[in-house]
Amino acid sequence: MSNQPGSSTAAETDQPEAVGPTTGDGAAVETSAVDAPSGEAPSAEAPAAEAPSGRAPSGEATSGKARPRKAPSDEAPSGEVAAGHAHPDEGTVTDGRPEFAPGALVLALLSLGWLAAMLWSTREAIHSTAAGVTAISLSAYALPGVITAALVTGATVALAATNRLGRATLRFLAAVGTGLAVGLLAAVAINLTYADNATTNTIAGTTAAAAIIGGAMAGARQARVVGAITAATLTAQIFVVLFSRARDPLSDLFGAGETQQSVLDAAKWVSRTESLLAGLLAGLAAYLYLTWSRRRAERRDGVASPLRWPAYMVAGAGAGLLLLLTEVIIRIGGRGLLDLAAALSEADEVAQTALGTSRVDNGIWVLFVGALTTLIVFGRTLGPRPVEDETDESTAS
Repeated sequence: MSNQPGSSTAAETDQPEAVGPTTGDGAAVETSAVDAPSGEAPSAEAPAAEAPSGRAPSGEATSGKARPRKAPSDEAPSGEVAAGHAHPDEGTVTDGRPEFAPGALVLALLSLGWLAAMLWSTREAIHSTAAGVTAISLSAYALPGVITAALVTGATVALAATNRLGRATLRFLAAVGTGLAVGLLAAVAINLTYADNATTNTIAGTTAAAAIIGGAMAGARQARVVGAITAATLTAQIFVVLFSRARDPLSDLFGAGETQQSVLDAAKWVSRTESLLAGLLAGLAAYLYLTWSRRRAERRDGVASPLRWPAYMVAGAGAGLLLLLTEVIIRIGGRGLLDLAAALSEADEVAQTALGTSRVDNGIWVLFVGALTTLIVFGRTLGPRPVEDETDESTAS
């Protein structure tokens, strides 16, 4: 009982009092629990004490009875989320820990093989006897593919190496370190197998920088989204290589003739077709990876935090974003190589300018088509939003 100031019980200890039998004149006989002699059993005539109700009526002051203390409630307050449990809509981080990206080891092995293939093909093109004085042009032409492969490899290897780490800061530092290791190994391999010249040093330096940037990407909390981006980019790059076999038939289909203008118009349509299909495949690959990773998480942990539409949009656009990032790295780190290739002749200068514009256009097309594809496929899987019952009004304190 909360003793009111000035009352006769103000000095008494705040303990619940048992209600005893009444006398003949109706006056209640009260026996305080603290006044009972030690070792004596409570009177059998006293009625059983009332169980605590958990809340007392507002403003009630009972005479002769102590107000029972409020029992602690096991339920969390309305509108609050218990500590340690993420809200379902947050969907990306559980207990403040970075996500687990399933299949990271497989993606790392595929990207390592892809990077090795790109480095080998570039070396063969540069060292071929048919190349001659065009080695610089071939290096500038092959550089974008090597840089994109290094970005993806740095990200996937870092994901595989840091997948089990729980602390976000430690995971980011380990991911950057892993990307640095991948970049240094790639740079050493280039310097050992390529000719010792300025072109080789440019390729090695930009490759190492791309791998470090890719490793830093893997340090993000959104590990499943990073995994989806790498899977989508690998899919798009493999498609581009396979699509090269269909360029000549498509050029004829789009009206390439003997005039220079017809050849340019046909090449433009072939490039747009390639970008459209690459973006479509990248968006589908990103969506399939996110769906598969959610199911894997459900089987592994029993529950998986759902991702909302912005995560799907970023994953679908990721391949195009990496292509645009590749162009930024080339124009900063590989600027010297591009200038050397453009200085060979007037035709080479025009070709390098056209190639740069084409790469930017391709990245933009893949970005938007991939994002739209993923959003459309994700939107078709959504059902009607459930109507939540309104919670009861909170009781007055």
